[in-house]
Amino acid sequence: MEKKLPGVFSAQKKDGTVYYRSSITHKQKHISLGSYDTSSKAFAAYLEASSLILDKTLSLKDYSDHRILSFAKWVSLINYRDNGIYISTPIYLHPRYFEYILSPDLILQFDIDDLVYYSKHKIMLRGRHFFVADYGMQVNIANRYGIKNYPVMGRDYRFVNGAPYDFRYENIEIFNTYHGVFKKNTKKGIRYVSRIHINGNYTIGTYTTDTEAAIAYNKAIDILKKAGVTKNFTPNYLDGLSPSAYADLYTKIHISPKITNYRLE
Repeated sequence: MEKKLPGVFSAQKKDGTVYYRSSITHKQKHISLGSYDTSSKAFAAYLEASSLILDKTLSLKDYSDHRILSFAKWVSLINYRDNGIYISTPIYLHPRYFEYILSPDLILQFDIDDLVYYSKHKIMLRGRHFFVADYGMQVNIANRYGIKNYPVMGRDYRFVNGAPYDFRYENIEIFNTYHGVFKKNTKKGIRYVSRIHINGNYTIGTYTTDTEAAIAYNKAIDILKKAGVTKNFTPNYLDGLSPSAYADLYTKIHISPKITNYRLE
């Protein structure tokens, strides 16, 4: 009879295949360490987790691809050891902020106010953008901080301290607050250009206020939908503008013929 190993539990798949679950309990906190095809691997995971929790000299610098546990699990266990709170996502807590550590070279920073959200949402890297799965959709985390879709850093927003992975609120400065609206310096002063992306960028028009440009963007959406464009555009919401004032501007605003005459190919 196989000797029972600490932290190792056998289980069966639907097809009868035996596998082994590993877990550890520390200070009345039960932590799952994953499933393995052999009891020896599951036990090795238990021993590795035990070392991380009990040995304060171990750090993320000691991680390598030869370890049994994932890098994310190392982050969670070290945070639990140092801060007394177990978080399943790879978060390490600091007094007024936290780090979301995707890899040794990819560390995001967030205000402590965002802790509940990111403790429940796994961040994924797709190309150059960070996403979370939310309500069955992939959501760009930049949207959470007022950064619109298809932004250009330096034109639409900037990171105040120059660190592009520091998503603390005070570090993000937004220049363009509406979808499809871009601030432009001209000889006549500041103007606001409204653009929309269909199968390329189309200029809707140039306006004296960002409110007019935002409404022009909404009007362009309505025109394109009537023309049969099925793309899911996000309209602008203009807080503080009465329905009658909005309707008046909507009627008067000029839209480029490239939009009004747009036809699906």
